[in-house]
Amino acid sequence: MSVKANTGPDDLGDLSGNETNWPLEHRDVLAWLVSRKSDDQFIDVVFAEMCERLVRAGVPVARGALFFDAHNPQWLGARILWQKGRTGADFRTFDYGVEDRPDYQNSPMFEVGNGVGEVRQRLHEGVATAKRYPIYDELAEGLYTDYVAWPLNHTRGKRHAVTFATKAAGGFKPEDLEYLRDLLPVLALVSEIRLKNRLARTLLETYVGPHASEPILAGATTRGSGFTVTAAVMIFDLRDFTAISDTLPRDDVINLLNSYFDVLAEPITSNGGEILKFMGDGLLAIFKLSDPNAAANLFSTIKQVHLALEALNSHNEQAQMPLLRHGIGVHLGDVMYGNIGAKGRLDFTAIGPAVNVASRLETLTKELGRSVLLSSAFAKFAGETELLEPLGTFGLRGLKDTIDVYALKGS
Repeated sequence: MSVKANTGPDDLGDLSGNETNWPLEHRDVLAWLVSRKSDDQFIDVVFAEMCERLVRAGVPVARGALFFDAHNPQWLGARILWQKGRTGADFRTFDYGVEDRPDYQNSPMFEVGNGVGEVRQRLHEGVATAKRYPIYDELAEGLYTDYVAWPLNHTRGKRHAVTFATKAAGGFKPEDLEYLRDLLPVLALVSEIRLKNRLARTLLETYVGPHASEPILAGATTRGSGFTVTAAVMIFDLRDFTAISDTLPRDDVINLLNSYFDVLAEPITSNGGEILKFMGDGLLAIFKLSDPNAAANLFSTIKQVHLALEALNSHNEQAQMPLLRHGIGVHLGDVMYGNIGAKGRLDFTAIGPAVNVASRLETLTKELGRSVLLSSAFAKFAGETELLEPLGTFGLRGLKDTIDVYALKGS
């Protein structure tokens, strides 16, 4: 096995200076990478096609893998795996904490991640190995004869990795490795652009939701820009959260709140709703009326949330943690959603009379001792009278007109 230390940017070639010998000669695959169309958004598609082109160019690549950190809220990184004879590339994610696991620390990726500039291992019979990693045994069993791994250095110190393996007799030839090394600087640039585009989309979807992330990415970033959507509006609010915050340690409060939001989020999203805003210990969600099943989906969400909250409270009781209660207000109308704030600090948020009424209905749940209250506008739209119980006409704080209020039976 050969291991080379990383000596700096020149390991991957320097694109800025004519004094370097990069590339060693004209490479068709390199020319293709340099001229890659900007509308090819996904790095797994680019990487798979690059490997296919390498084979056609005479480089005996039978397996290629790209490893990168993504810092997605749910997973740390991912591997894109291409194998000759298969269509496209396989995409696999890695959970947070993988860097502390033995299977990572006992792998070539651990060496690359810690500064090694190249890891090479001949796998064919008769070649002694200085250090055995489990991946080498797996590849040898698959009749691979040679393996090489290199870092892909992105800006701001981000370090990812690419690997190639072959089944050619005798392994990679020197000219094969030269060809692959010539690709590394451009592959680093191409992958960084696409990974950062994906990261930007992931971050926006995480913090503002998929409904808002698309217009923001499309350029809706000026103050006052936005759109209006007609929807059923739901406001959730946790009861007695101030008291809970005062009596529990900070980490317990955060874990409890995250568990509560998990109870809400999965039913909302799986039923076609969208979370627009987390508001302290509350949440604002909508079900767009463009979906003919909006009302039925909202009722299903409430039922599933109720069951999930019961399960969470059963767990909390066993863990000697507080039992959680909440109120839900539901109304129907237009929601204005867009960039609101100061000139240099904006929030993509939702406002409008429909949001105000839903919020006031949620507040009214405390007074009436009912966990779910709905407006007559939503009740009329839903038409599910057997599920609803009329409670009468009420004035809502800050609103001029009174409204007829309904409760969900059994709430």
